Amino acid sequence: MSIYRAEEGIGVSAAERVAAPGAAPGDQPVRYEVHDTGVAVLTLNRPERMNAWGGGLAGAFYRCIDRAEADPAVRVIVLTGAGRAFCAGADMGDLDGIGSVSASAADTDVTQLVGERHPHFVTELHKPVVAAINGACAGIGLTQALMCDIRFAAAGAKFTTAFSRRGLIAEYGISWILPRVVGWGAALDLLLSGRTFYADEAKELGLVKEVVAPEELLPRALAYAEDMAAHCAPSALAVIKRQIYGDALRNVHDTSARAETLMHESMQRPDFIEGITAFFEKRQPHFGPMELEKEDAS
Repeated sequence: MSIYRAEEGIGVSAAERVAAPGAAPGDQPVRYEVHDTGVAVLTLNRPERMNAWGGGLAGAFYRCIDRAEADPAVRVIVLTGAGRAFCAGADMGDLDGIGSVSASAADTDVTQLVGERHPHFVTELHKPVVAAINGACAGIGLTQALMCDIRFAAAGAKFTTAFSRRGLIAEYGISWILPRVVGWGAALDLLLSGRTFYADEAKELGLVKEVVAPEELLPRALAYAEDMAAHCAPSALAVIKRQIYGDALRNVHDTSARAETLMHESMQRPDFIEGITAFFEKRQPHFGPMELEKEDAS
């Protein structure tokens, strides 16, 4: 688990909100909103701790993601942070005593901090996840952002893997996803050096799709997500996402054969009939909600 210090320089209408009993929505470690455009917005909401991973944030994040995944009204998920950080890594306060306990106890503490799921679970969702990286993105925060499907960043946002500078290794799947996003050489640079880099370089590396002014970040990410929600078939999004991540572990022959099977299956769905009909009628398609239990592109 990466540990990052904030002082080192890493610096709509809602239809629904999820709140724990007895707590106001603004007090939640993760804010959850569903827009009538089919987009759910999850906001990491510990700005006083730079949205550091801990303090109940992990569990709240899992609950919100599960709710969005299960809600047929949600077609795309946007993840962002409150304040000046996206997620600046693990919460130092939750690891204060880690140096004075046994190795087994320390391992337990780290496991509890991370939560019951590794970041790669986001790649297994049926729905696309768009990250709007509003600021500091370090350690497990960077790992989590990389597991999102598409990333936008605010100009000036700072990034770092940080692990090598904490005596740690490349954690929780980042050694798998980072080379696939930015390439082998760039991944080695970022992981071995643990250096800080900015949003503009992240764009050059392909780590983020676009860099926009901070005040334009969430509107841009929402517009992108809303366009996807409005014009893309939920069943197609689910299968394509499973293909992308699953095919990374297959050879090209297996990938092509699997794609042929999936293509035949897709042509039996109402989404295909609607998509083709809309094309010939020169209108926007009207795709219905996805039935999750029928979608399996593994």
